[in-house]
Amino acid sequence: MTLRIHRHASEAATTRSDVAERHAAEHGCGACVVRHLAVCTALPADRAQALEQMSGDVELEPGQLLAREGEARKYVFTVTAGALRRTRTLADGRRLVAGFLMPGDYIGFSGAPRYRHTIEAIVGSTLCAVSREDMRALCEAHPGLEHELMERACVELDATRDKLMSLARMTPPERLAGFLLDMAGRRRRQGLDDAVLQLPMTRTDIADYLGLTIETVSRCFTRLRGEGLIATPEPHTVQLLDRKRLDALAEASG
Repeated sequence: MTLRIHRHASEAATTRSDVAERHAAEHGCGACVVRHLAVCTALPADRAQALEQMSGDVELEPGQLLAREGEARKYVFTVTAGALRRTRTLADGRRLVAGFLMPGDYIGFSGAPRYRHTIEAIVGSTLCAVSREDMRALCEAHPGLEHELMERACVELDATRDKLMSLARMTPPERLAGFLLDMAGRRRRQGLDDAVLQLPMTRTDIADYLGLTIETVSRCFTRLRGEGLIATPEPHTVQLLDRKRLDALAEASG
């Protein structure tokens, strides 16, 4: 699969006009709204410009693939806007949703030479892309960046283990409550209102992620609404009305 990458600094390198410089400023690291969440914050300030010279934007339409399971890893990515899902097709043809990638999430820096999941855009999405070779060179020059990547890998591994253990003993409403609180935590880290969730994924995505049927997920939403824990004013909007009870529900099996 060939990705079209729009280089952040390419136009500014071609000309010194004010228009070109404004374009670079509006599309490069200076305009990044998730910079405080990205791994590049581990770089010294004088190296951030070097990273910008190496990087570029990838824009995806809804449903467009970023990577297919089994493809060679050539780039690492930071999600800057939108949302993506990681999926895998099981031997019996069922789809497994392994996770959702939101602004600030990092993709692709792994010891595995090939992707273990298919990654596709749920909605229109933008990612910052850097070649694996360039990122490895930066890590060698700046151990702090490599340490940050290792920390994130450990956090992701711990989260995956916790999820597997929790799903094995949680009831469907507990699973949904935990999912909504996780989405709230992601919004909080982005500096957004974590009491009103914008969920770009479908109910089928949520069901495949939680290991439930779509009918069960729908019943769980109905139950949480009926008990006054949430409201759903729009199909992809969830208001958290009673955080304390949601926390208690999500932790009930712990």
